[in-house]
Amino acid sequence: MASKERFESAKECYAGIGVDVQKAMDKLKTVPISLHCWQGDDVRGFDQKSDGPLTGGIQTTGNYPGRARTPEELMADIDKVLSLCPGAKKLNLHASYAIFDEENGGWVDRDKIEPKHFKKWVDFCKERNLGCDFNPTFFSHPKCDPLTLSSPDEETRKFWIEHGKACIRISQYLAEELGQPCVMNIWTGDGYKDVPADRKGPRERYKDSIDQILSEEYDFNLVKPCIESKVFGIGVEAYTVGSSEFSLSYAAMNKDKCIPLMDNGHYHPTEVVSDKIPALLTFFPEIALHVTRGVRWDSDHVVLFDDETKEICKEIVRCGGLDGSVNIALDYFDASINRISAWAVGFRNVQKALLLALVTPNDDLKALQDNSSFTELMVKQEELKTMPFGDIWDEYCRQCNVAVDGEWFDDILAYERDILAER
Repeated sequence: MASKERFESAKECYAGIGVDVQKAMDKLKTVPISLHCWQGDDVRGFDQKSDGPLTGGIQTTGNYPGRARTPEELMADIDKVLSLCPGAKKLNLHASYAIFDEENGGWVDRDKIEPKHFKKWVDFCKERNLGCDFNPTFFSHPKCDPLTLSSPDEETRKFWIEHGKACIRISQYLAEELGQPCVMNIWTGDGYKDVPADRKGPRERYKDSIDQILSEEYDFNLVKPCIESKVFGIGVEAYTVGSSEFSLSYAAMNKDKCIPLMDNGHYHPTEVVSDKIPALLTFFPEIALHVTRGVRWDSDHVVLFDDETKEICKEIVRCGGLDGSVNIALDYFDASINRISAWAVGFRNVQKALLLALVTPNDDLKALQDNSSFTELMVKQEELKTMPFGDIWDEYCRQCNVAVDGEWFDDILAYERDILAER
């Protein structure tokens, strides 16, 4: 059967359960997913020595050939990923990806970065009709002592506060230039390797630091500062300053100037972000997500089309998150496999999971639950698992002018042979 005939047959099957698949696809085409630049170069950035260590509780593993070494190489790799992924996109930058050249005065430290250091990224985004999100970089720097915003050393803390304020100004610039809101995420790896003698003091300093950063003037309609938590990281196994309770409490007490961000790798292994999404949306008008895949801990593996990714996307759709209340971004970095493929697999899987959620008869299932028809609810949910969704996904890819599953990996191999192997 030809692909068009397969789609029409699948479309008819979904119509039989009350789902308009074209409406679902059209909706998904309008929802931007933020593509993280740091998958392309193993979170190295361009403002420190390229062979320096990662610090601040994060780590990449592997040494697959072809890592981007310059802004030009990274942009070329991002272009390749964009060509392989359906749907709307944004770019997500870390401050460490500032581009310094003679035109903008050369290198400056992170407390002195300015919008002009991201003009080439703005030009890149404008040419591709992309919005851009942003992240201060509170790691991999000599002034991590190892604490940043919670440091008891006031000179260190002041440096990082100024960095955060600079990032607010850059985020405002990105939003104004690109005509889309900029989600600016505040995350640090601050904490201690072993049992601390003072747990409250660092959190009081951390709170004061964030207060000072958010005192910088910005338009909250354009700049969306986020507070992100974490359970632990390498070198901070015993105590994390920005815990879930701290970060969520800060966002709740400052809803007029920031929003919470949940990374589904930043919780205990038995916790699931899919359940937290409706909980937070009960109280917050807007939230942000970093979608990743943790294996036993926050390992930032490539996002798969797995159960939790599907459940996260179901809750986004069920809660009306595609209308602007949920900001979706990717956050993982795997240096053990082809980086372009890792990018594309994760992005396509989030799109796939969102489309699956959109072609689910959510209102009918909710009615069964509300009527306590739990037997029928279970039956219907199980039967949905064998619906011909693959044909719907393939058609969505065709309508977005990208390759369907099974037809794009050869392009990756050719890019590796012709481009990556030469690096």
